[in-house]
Amino acid sequence: MIDLYYWPTANGHKVSIALEEMGLPYTVIPINIGQGDQFQERFLAITPNHRIPAIVDQDGPDGEPYPLFESAAILIYLAEKTGMFLPSDAAARFRCLEWLMFQMGGVGPMFGQANHFISYAPERIPYAVERYTNEVGRLFNVLEKRLDQSEYLGGDYSIADMATYPWCRLHERYGVELEQLPAVDRWMQACGARPAVERGLAVLAERRRSGPITDEERENMFGSTQYQRR
Repeated sequence: MIDLYYWPTANGHKVSIALEEMGLPYTVIPINIGQGDQFQERFLAITPNHRIPAIVDQDGPDGEPYPLFESAAILIYLAEKTGMFLPSDAAARFRCLEWLMFQMGGVGPMFGQANHFISYAPERIPYAVERYTNEVGRLFNVLEKRLDQSEYLGGDYSIADMATYPWCRLHERYGVELEQLPAVDRWMQACGARPAVERGLAVLAERRRSGPITDEERENMFGSTQYQRR
């Protein structure tokens, strides 16, 4: 069983989609990042970076509970645990990892900054909005070129697509029109039509709209087990 420490954001969706795609049993522990649950001391024992998602695999290496943070590391771990969605052939494997790291180093940070300055900054800063929306547009064009050559980012459907799709589905927020990106549009429709993707996106979707986590829920969310990172 895998404990998933999660909130329904683009970063969180990467792992919920992967768990659904791989058919792994998991329990969701909600970490309401708007309420500050990520700063709980017990969460720090699982992820020193105070960010979701994180997991604890109760059947980790050597059969011991194994905490893991950083979404790309989690995706690679789950793919290797199941033998799914990460090729074993060296060339194909590194092509997949290349596009996974493209998401981690480009799509995630730049889309996140654009979203912050568009939606959450206390004052509108035109330079910042222009800088990051332009970079979002550039990254979409990189994706378009790749997907014009390949059905999926890593060749076959893989953890690279699971990582990237949740960010790209918010394209309208950044003023990106898919009419200008037919290959991205085709890829997004293919990813979005997968039942496991739909289930992964639905995890805690209702909870996000239902209000704050109660003090009792917060006290119980970590259970009685304390994890020591090694």
